[in-house]
Amino acid sequence: MRTLASYRKPSMSASQRAAYLAIALAAIGLWFTPTVRADETPAAGASSEKSDDTDKGDALDQALKTKPAEAVAEEEDYETRRQREKEARKVEHLPPPKNGTLLAKNGRAWIDREKNVVYVDGRISLRKGQLEMFACPPNTKEHESIVSVESEAFVLHAGLLAVGAEIGSPVEFAPKYKPPTGTKINIEVIWKDKEGKQHKARAQDWIRDARTKKPMELPWVFAGSGFWKNEELGTGGYLADDGDLVCVANFSTAMLDVPAKLTSDNTGLLYEAWTEKIPPLGWPVRLAFKPVLEDDEAEKTESDKPEAE
Repeated sequence: MRTLASYRKPSMSASQRAAYLAIALAAIGLWFTPTVRADETPAAGASSEKSDDTDKGDALDQALKTKPAEAVAEEEDYETRRQREKEARKVEHLPPPKNGTLLAKNGRAWIDREKNVVYVDGRISLRKGQLEMFACPPNTKEHESIVSVESEAFVLHAGLLAVGAEIGSPVEFAPKYKPPTGTKINIEVIWKDKEGKQHKARAQDWIRDARTKKPMELPWVFAGSGFWKNEELGTGGYLADDGDLVCVANFSTAMLDVPAKLTSDNTGLLYEAWTEKIPPLGWPVRLAFKPVLEDDEAEKTESDKPEAE
């Protein structure tokens, strides 16, 4: 959760202070210099004063036009980044998954019952900075989430239930801490690069520990979020639709959460985006949610057993 302090402007650099000082000095000089109307003829000896006035005007113009090198670099970087994001958003999504059944008409989420996988398309919303989420619904917590998915959270919740995942319980903070529980959910990221080559990665590999710089190893569990209802107005909804879709810090409203005590306080966030591994802002990606079911675990255990001689 961002605090007021997190929105304060950073202190000015030396070059920025110099530029602002030049502007202030030039402005003060103009304020105390008598002006001469265009139809007036300067008196004898006034030519030097006019020259001074012109010089001061030039100084002010120059100060206003000249930006500190750092500010120019930041502006260019911002403009370049936004232009790249604009271009990335023109890149089309992957075609619908084979054997996928669309979950809702107003989104890009599918279910594959044969593979027990829920797919959802999204775009990169953040590449650098601290994280509260890995993924969020649109227009919610994109400033703290790597991927903004193109589906409502409750739709994905229903999809996970349909492929066999079981709801556990959200995190509890009082009277004592209890971690979230539920079916373990593996998340895979699928995307194509600029050359059209397809890539896959664990979602955890896009997230790293801010202290150790190692990838996140915690799993996600299907905590299930919850529902709210206003009895007087007769309205209600799914809590995770406000942003808490796939969390990397504990939230009692999370659909998927990490089963460990991780604060959502801005000063104690543990994880950050692994910039070098993440495609450009706005780039289309697909998330594959695969529940780790008991049957799958049993089959894996059987296959790991040595063959009888």
